[in-house]
Amino acid sequence: MTSFNGEEEVVGLCRDLIRIDTTNAGDNAGPGERAAAEYVAGKLAEVGLEPRLLESDDRRTSVIARIEGTDPGRDALLLHGHLDVVPFNAGDWTHHPLSGEIADGCVWGRGAVDMKDMDAMILAVVRQRLTEGRRPPRDVVLAFTADEEAGGAYGAQWLAEHHGDLFEGCTEAIGEVGGFSVSLDEQRRLYLIEAAEKGIAWMRLTAAGRAGHGSMLNAENAVTELAEAVGRIGRYEWPVRLTPTVSAFFQEAFGIEVEAGDAEATAAKLGPLARMIGATLKNTANPTMLDAGYKANVIPQTATAHVDGRFLPGYEQEFFATIDELLGPNVTREFVHHDIAVETAFEGSLVRAMSEALLAEDPSARAVPYTLSGGTDLKAFSRLGIRGFGFAPLKLPADLDFSGMFHGIDERVPVDSLKFGVRVLDRFLDGC
Repeated sequence: MTSFNGEEEVVGLCRDLIRIDTTNAGDNAGPGERAAAEYVAGKLAEVGLEPRLLESDDRRTSVIARIEGTDPGRDALLLHGHLDVVPFNAGDWTHHPLSGEIADGCVWGRGAVDMKDMDAMILAVVRQRLTEGRRPPRDVVLAFTADEEAGGAYGAQWLAEHHGDLFEGCTEAIGEVGGFSVSLDEQRRLYLIEAAEKGIAWMRLTAAGRAGHGSMLNAENAVTELAEAVGRIGRYEWPVRLTPTVSAFFQEAFGIEVEAGDAEATAAKLGPLARMIGATLKNTANPTMLDAGYKANVIPQTATAHVDGRFLPGYEQEFFATIDELLGPNVTREFVHHDIAVETAFEGSLVRAMSEALLAEDPSARAVPYTLSGGTDLKAFSRLGIRGFGFAPLKLPADLDFSGMFHGIDERVPVDSLKFGVRVLDRFLDGC
């Protein structure tokens, strides 16, 4: 069998994946993930694995494979990444988002950060290890999923519901949005490992009123009712709630216990990272869409709006009680998408393995837990009893606003960071 070098391969794998259009606009639209899934399956089969391609619908394809460990009595580990990406406007980009261009020491393109970089690192590490005859100490299940960017109904959720047997024995997992470095100053380089995720509540609000002529008096105007409810929600100041993971982040990052009253001022000291951490201090509800009426002189019978709600672990009940109070008596809500919050303690052998692998490649590394304000496929896998973390290790330049590139323009990942990630993941698999 041909031997593969993960550090040499990873850039090409990342570029190939970026060039495969897997744009997911939601509502089961777009080209789907089949072409990318077939590419991944081919790379895995080439090194002796037997990947399974599973389709929840036409073109909505996920890939599952299992690597046997040297100690089959141990619990299995899940490595998961999604193949789809969010839409883009190519005219806004310096390099075309499907080009996989290498420029300024980076691989550019949609998915370079979220998350074809991690997909490529997993493939590179697995291919090198298997051609060298190095099996991990425990069974490892590989999952490359469809539809994560639209909530996972055609991907991880469907897999967990219909093919849970493929994850038999898996008790722990690593996936996206964690393990990347943030330089607070010359002495402190933190590697943020996701240990919690906020829950999701995408809601459609509907106000019902009395239709009529725009020139007439109307005390039952649906547009007015809706606008007032949206205004109350959008301007509401949610209280700070320090969850265990957020408190642990402050303790690790600053070496102090932070009280709720000081949390926002402390988070503001984090520079570009303040935006990400700040969103994990409280529940949030942002109005995102409005729709009402069909003619300037007609008062419509109904008006609708969409709100993106995110609730902290342990605060879902408080979130919805507040939302219902803010809606008022004449506006109703229904879910567009609703999913759980998750949180796990930042401790145990898996955490040690992540920290030690980082330290071996970067002696200045300090692994710290954090809460993700968004959501990942971990929510679906947690329903199978799997405890997970975000760990896609990247050592990044101090001046790169990495978190700002998730779903942003000019998404790119440094070449050196990809190679660093391969080395760290290789060490991690030995120590996990």
